[in-house]
Amino acid sequence: MPSLLSGLDRWLSPAPDPARVGWLKGVTYAHRGLHGAGSAENSPSAFTAAIEAGLGIECDVRLSADGHAIVFHDHDLDRLTDRTGPLALRTMAELGQIALPPAPEDTIPPLAVLLARIAGRTPLLIELKTDREEPVAPLCRAVLRDTDGYHGLYAVMSFDSRVSRWFSRNAPGVVRGLVISETHGDGSNPRASLWHARPDFLAYDVRDLPSAFAAAQRARGLPVLTWTVSSPELRQLAQNHADGPIAEAAGVSSQT
Repeated sequence: MPSLLSGLDRWLSPAPDPARVGWLKGVTYAHRGLHGAGSAENSPSAFTAAIEAGLGIECDVRLSADGHAIVFHDHDLDRLTDRTGPLALRTMAELGQIALPPAPEDTIPPLAVLLARIAGRTPLLIELKTDREEPVAPLCRAVLRDTDGYHGLYAVMSFDSRVSRWFSRNAPGVVRGLVISETHGDGSNPRASLWHARPDFLAYDVRDLPSAFAAAQRARGLPVLTWTVSSPELRQLAQNHADGPIAEAAGVSSQT
């Protein structure tokens, strides 16, 4: 059975060309930017701090009411701003006026603004946040539109296997990843998600490492990144079982 599954992995989700994905390895990615006491997650100041620290960046994007990719993690605005309700009900212009405390200059940025700020200076992971009952194509198209012509290193990724599959069909030149949590996710079967997504790399929940499944995919050529690395102990786990940490808090400071 293991050899049969390995054969199906190779057939249904071929390993990428190493030249396309090699840059993913050996980079520490600041989870939602280098945020902390002075800046909010996914904020312009957190991204600037990551660049200045020599880190890669991981960010989250959602779709605005008028079809733009917006850098924000949550479905609702409540946790991080003084507004309430779903982000998806507001336009890009409206979202751009909403503050992200504590830095007084920070507001919710569109992806296009983040790309202009990075300007190719550091690798970027863009996680597309989706709702299972909604189609993924509008957000995928918005991200593809913003990244068209961008000359820096970047990749897209998502828990939703439909995202990676969309890019494999519509923009195969874009490096694409599947985010996996074996024991803390939605119960999706990792192998079934792999076969559907056809990703170039995996972003694995560090709490699931070591993982025989992740190790098998890594051995056949899919880079394995891991999140969220937030302590020196998890940093060591990432070093032993993955190709790069997506880190925050002490998971970053233990390296830098």
